[in-house]
Amino acid sequence: MMQDSTTYGAQLQELLKLNLPPVGIAFRSTPPSHVRRIETPSPAGCAYWRLAAEGQVFYTEASDHYSCPIGAHTHGIDLPPAIADELSGLVQKMVGMEYITMQEVQELPRRPGTFGVAIYAPFDDLPCAADVVLVRGTAKQMMLLAEASQSAGIASSGATRGRPTCAVLPQTMQSGQTTVSFGCIGNRVYTGLRDEESYYAIPGMNLGEVVTRLSTVIQANQQLELLHRSRLSARA
Repeated sequence: MMQDSTTYGAQLQELLKLNLPPVGIAFRSTPPSHVRRIETPSPAGCAYWRLAAEGQVFYTEASDHYSCPIGAHTHGIDLPPAIADELSGLVQKMVGMEYITMQEVQELPRRPGTFGVAIYAPFDDLPCAADVVLVRGTAKQMMLLAEASQSAGIASSGATRGRPTCAVLPQTMQSGQTTVSFGCIGNRVYTGLRDEESYYAIPGMNLGEVVTRLSTVIQANQQLELLHRSRLSARA
């Protein structure tokens, strides 16, 4: 397979038979001149992932994330006092429901540095280098990605993430390794993530290596499946 960095997203989608293209996300101080700002802020930062997967190319500013205080926190956005109070109230409500503990909140990954803009697009349409690539798929698709990432030496040995899903962005950027997330109920509502789907986050700079290894991994799995089915049939 010819390795063209401008088509890694298409190659990944074809290899895994993904329903939606991988999404590229980049954080920059200023937006590219030819990319539009999102017209209407979404109620949650992860909702922008769905828009990008549907083919839209756009950027967001800090205020476009104010309606999602926890997402704003993981993105490294400094909130105005009123929004900060909302975050505190929301966190306290979640703690009161025993959905999350204060220790977990304090340990949430948070993107460092000043937030300028976040740029979203299907990976192949992103106008700059991606910081994180998000792949949405089934357990088997995640399995193949995990094996390719292990082969590439960038698979995380840490636990699979749950709530909040948006924490995969800073965690992947800071660790330089892949991150798996089962999603959270908010993400599933705002993105339409199906019950059988989850996310695989890949450092943007490593996507090419993962795609290269993935082709070999898929071929090996096809051969091994035949072997295992033959062994199973022989014991029937």
